[in-house]
Amino acid sequence: MCGIAGEIRTDGSFADDVAVARMTRSLETRGPDGTGVHSRGRIAFGHRRLKIIDTSELSAQPMVDSDLGLTIVFNGCIYNYKELRDDLSAKGYRFFSNGDTEVILKAFHAWGQGFVEKLNGMFAFAIFDQRSNEVILGRDRLGIKPLYVAEISGGFRFASTLPALVSAGGIDTSIDRTALHHYMTFHAVVPAPRTILNGVRKLPAATVRVISQTGETRDTYYWAPSYQRSSDDLKKTANDWRDEVLSSLRTAVKRRMVADVPVGVLLSGGVDSSIITGLLAEGGQQNLSTFSIGFEEANGEKGDEFFYSDLIAKRYDTNHEKIFVPSSDLMGALPDTIAAMSEPMVSYDNIGFYLLSREVSKHLHVVQSGQGADEIFGGYHWYPPLTASKDLTSDYAGVFFDRSHEVLKTQLNPDWIAGEDVSRQFVDDHFGIPGASDPLDKALRLDTQIMLADDPVKRVDNMTMAWGLEARVPFLDHELVELAARIPGEHKLAQGGKGVLKEAARLVVPHEVIDRKKGYFPVPQLKYIEGPYLDLVRGALTSQKARERGLFQEAYLDRLFADPIAHITPLRGSELWQAALLEMWLQAQGI
Repeated sequence: MCGIAGEIRTDGSFADDVAVARMTRSLETRGPDGTGVHSRGRIAFGHRRLKIIDTSELSAQPMVDSDLGLTIVFNGCIYNYKELRDDLSAKGYRFFSNGDTEVILKAFHAWGQGFVEKLNGMFAFAIFDQRSNEVILGRDRLGIKPLYVAEISGGFRFASTLPALVSAGGIDTSIDRTALHHYMTFHAVVPAPRTILNGVRKLPAATVRVISQTGETRDTYYWAPSYQRSSDDLKKTANDWRDEVLSSLRTAVKRRMVADVPVGVLLSGGVDSSIITGLLAEGGQQNLSTFSIGFEEANGEKGDEFFYSDLIAKRYDTNHEKIFVPSSDLMGALPDTIAAMSEPMVSYDNIGFYLLSREVSKHLHVVQSGQGADEIFGGYHWYPPLTASKDLTSDYAGVFFDRSHEVLKTQLNPDWIAGEDVSRQFVDDHFGIPGASDPLDKALRLDTQIMLADDPVKRVDNMTMAWGLEARVPFLDHELVELAARIPGEHKLAQGGKGVLKEAARLVVPHEVIDRKKGYFPVPQLKYIEGPYLDLVRGALTSQKARERGLFQEAYLDRLFADPIAHITPLRGSELWQAALLEMWLQAQGI
């Protein structure tokens, strides 16, 4: 797990290694264990290293294989690298290191761009191939590892974070109006390739991009889960699916134990993290460390789920640490949390993961986490109403969107409104892609391929890597995702959602954590904004920079300030926090 950056010139000039070094420095928290910059003519690559696999200097990056004429920077972890190494050794390849980075290099040389389909893991990489004089960028199937790209005069730059690109200068930092519409409408989800800034784009998940010497680019989209079911699939019973899910999840959890350092668990006390803990214990994991976080109550809403995490920790005798965050600490950590975001993310979970990661990183550098289960197994409350939908786009917007296009026109100033309802159109277009036939499958596919990468997964990556902590997500093992896509909807929506997963969990963990109301990372102070939190957001939204930017209509802000609690979105978010978070993020980036 690391941070990567680079510049690719397409105008015949030499790459700016000073700019690359500046980007690399800004990625220090992603890789506190080592750094390097390598330049060769028109390319310069930078890397920050977090030592997880092959902690020797033999796996330092940028990695150059002179014999093969390849250079790589890589962020992530390839869980099946040992098996691939054996295959490559049988082909005659010889290795000078013991890590997964060199395996990627040899795999590319042996199998070409299609080698990504052999990888099981989370990854973002850039490879310079001297033979073709091309640069190859790639990102994993579910978008777990980020990769941002900016087109500059005479070339391109890339980095693991958007702020790293901004730090090097020469980037168009004006706001993308379409992305702003998505942010305000699609619950802060800005689908790839857009970002909130016009000058920065992100490589979509499951994409390999080839950049030629003269700047032409070609993208290959190499994976998507199919929601089509065979006749054999339709014959399977609920117990058949339960057993397949448990077997696949057991494999996914085991894969993510590949490391040369200890691996812990972020234990919320919900079914997702609990079953991960249970499977690790079942597999014989000793001295397992687990971590939970809680906050003060606000407006009568409880701020922790320690009862359930304690139950699991006791059941499996883990080394458990509960982290309680008083309101005073929460306020103090907000500026750094916002600065750590690659893009503005409105979820309250950000501060929770940031502070949790701060404490966990004092003990270890790798954890497993339960993100993705709700999206692939139908755990959210908005899925059941969609099953019989006759107008899926409207019905999905009704349960997920923060506001309609017409309402947004009363909140943003006219200059910032995209001419049409681009967010609704995006959703409608995605629903029209072949491969999913019924409404539930279309909604699950949208959330798995779009919302998941640009909300929960991005949130966990940003906040854990702010403290040099690697988070692995077994529910996003692509083989498990493919299996879940084939499961009929009635099995996923049973028992209030995630029914098939809950049945699998019953074979592993206590029923108390299964038969309970769905929880989430509650941070009540950021939902029910008052006192010093209201002062904070009012200050951001009425600052000189905010006034000059003029995103929001003054009358709308006045309504929010007068009664923040009255303006809560359908997904339990604060409209005031959403507006303020965007402005605070822009100011944190110096924009």
